[in-house]
Amino acid sequence: MHETIRIETDARGIATLWLARPDKHNALSAQMIDELTQAAQALGSDPAVRAVVLAAEGRSFCAGGDLGWMQDQMSADAETRRKGAQALAMMLNALNELPKPLIGRVQGNAFGGGVGMMSVCDVAVGVHGARFGLTETKLGLIPATIGPYVLARMGEDKARRVFMSARLFDADEAERLNLLAYTVDPEDLDAAIEDEVVPYLQTAPRAVAAAKALARALGPRIDAGVIDMTIDRLVAVWEDDEAPEGIGAFFDRRRPRWQA
Repeated sequence: MHETIRIETDARGIATLWLARPDKHNALSAQMIDELTQAAQALGSDPAVRAVVLAAEGRSFCAGGDLGWMQDQMSADAETRRKGAQALAMMLNALNELPKPLIGRVQGNAFGGGVGMMSVCDVAVGVHGARFGLTETKLGLIPATIGPYVLARMGEDKARRVFMSARLFDADEAERLNLLAYTVDPEDLDAAIEDEVVPYLQTAPRAVAAAKALARALGPRIDAGVIDMTIDRLVAVWEDDEAPEGIGAFFDRRRPRWQA
């Protein structure tokens, strides 16, 4: 029984995978990472599922990595840190390689890993008024394991506008950056998601899976070597003195030493 997510599947075979930690703004804890990986595997292998909607409860889509999880990573040994980074990387990869269409229903803000979650969707639809940001560098971290998917979605030129600065941007800019396919008013979001889902009910499921795999093969390389490199980069940053300073400053409610 899942505790941090829930799955609903309608009679047509449209599954909605809900991030269900609204009180924590759907931040990615170790448990949620594990449950999302299991869900991706189960949905991917279920022949009754035609398409998957990635949605979230509450006001936020996903606030990124759970800071308690990050704090645990900081106090862990190097091998434990690597396992934590690997779990996050493999969860993103499982969603990215899901052999079903994955449609992001972005009803609220997304930061850090939440932007990564949007980037593994085949299409993401958001709402006016939502805010986004790759905020890792404010904490002395980097958007490492999400990086391949963010770069694949935005392209390097667009990604570099927001990849390092940690600045927040609105839904209109997210659309210009190709993070969102388009934006709608909140009351129109469900209708927009339905418009994205319905065409897949007319398609051959194995052909859709093969076409998605082909698109991935023709797109930017995201293979085991790339994923391992991002894990190495994240572990290296955790071992630097900026990460404990940034995370410690957040919990202490003070400015880190580099903040003007």
